[in-house]
Amino acid sequence: MASEVAQIPAEETPAVASAEKSEEPEKSVAPPADSSAAPAAAPAVEKAEDADGEKKDGEAGKQDKQPDSEEPKKDEAVAAPVAAKSEAPPAQKFNVHKTNFEKDIIYLYQFSRTPLLPSLSPYCLKVETWLRLVGLKYENVDHKMRFRSKKGQLPFIELNGEEIADSAIIIKELSSKYEKNLDSGLTAEQRNVSYATIAMLENHLIWIIFYWRAKYPDNVLKGYKVNLQHALGLRLPNSILNFFFKITFGRKGTKKLKAHGIGVHSAEEIEEFGKNDLKVLSEMLDCKPFFFGDEPTTLDVVAFAVLSQLHYLSKDIAYPLRDYMTEKCPNLIGHVSRMKDKCFPDWDEICTKLDLNAHIPKPEPETKEGKEGGEQEKSNEQEGTEGDKIEKELEKDKSNEKESTEENKEKEETK
Repeated sequence: MASEVAQIPAEETPAVASAEKSEEPEKSVAPPADSSAAPAAAPAVEKAEDADGEKKDGEAGKQDKQPDSEEPKKDEAVAAPVAAKSEAPPAQKFNVHKTNFEKDIIYLYQFSRTPLLPSLSPYCLKVETWLRLVGLKYENVDHKMRFRSKKGQLPFIELNGEEIADSAIIIKELSSKYEKNLDSGLTAEQRNVSYATIAMLENHLIWIIFYWRAKYPDNVLKGYKVNLQHALGLRLPNSILNFFFKITFGRKGTKKLKAHGIGVHSAEEIEEFGKNDLKVLSEMLDCKPFFFGDEPTTLDVVAFAVLSQLHYLSKDIAYPLRDYMTEKCPNLIGHVSRMKDKCFPDWDEICTKLDLNAHIPKPEPETKEGKEGGEQEKSNEQEGTEGDKIEKELEKDKSNEKESTEENKEKEETK
């Protein structure tokens, strides 16, 4: 399904610089006094005329200067908002699905919940487990599995308007950004062992599980109690959705398995491969709580995400690989339980309510007592307002009676 990517268009801010030119009013300036027309024998008169001329010149100069001083003020008032508009930076474009994102909140896109497991994808469960273990704020986006990353994958995250795809790259980028490296306490040899074991889990054991799912798609729906109508957000009956799921999931899965290489082997050979992988993991873990000691690392996160797909499959569905782990590798079952308790204390709430964001505190619902108290307060307020209205009406009646009695007295006196 092609994902529709929402974009925030940049706000266009055209540079419009139009200043209104005010026309200067033509004002008459009094001419200076002509000294030649005055008689030379009257110096006092000349002084008076010179003084009058200077006054008139000064007044005319003031009148000429007033429009000049007003004109730049108008130009500045018009040019200020235009300059502000032209200087405003264009809005940044974000090629993300969630355009109204909050800063530094990680938005995780993954598969829908199931009644037995938070996610049917070990890669999605891996990312969410890691986020919970390191304590970063994240929010699952309920997209009903409609969106995929630009690489065509799930999971992917969006952080501050940027998309990051692939579970390994997500953990690597977030580890460096927030300095949350679970493997910082490992030695060089332990890191090499961790890297090789993770490669075995993600490139071998996962594909052995996918082989069983592609061969028995009906058991996937029953074993994990998947409700496709809820998971996909569609109104079609589950019977129709299940029918198309079995056809498409089986065909696509078989093609991927053959392209990977695991699909060319027989069922017995693939089962033997899976048992060998589980045996190696069990011997590595031994009696330790986690693979490298008392604290979980990235290897523990990946192992939990993969082994959970086996352990939490319904016991009503036969699966030899799951039975082998339960009987021959009980320490792996203990590891899964410890990781579940540490990272998913709300596991039961997730699986019963199918809530993608059970880790986010919800607003407390109003109690019955609170509602009754609110209703009583409203009724008391209404009673109070009605009582005030009645008192005002009584006061009006009393004032009207007083006025009528006074008028009657005045009429009697006039008679």
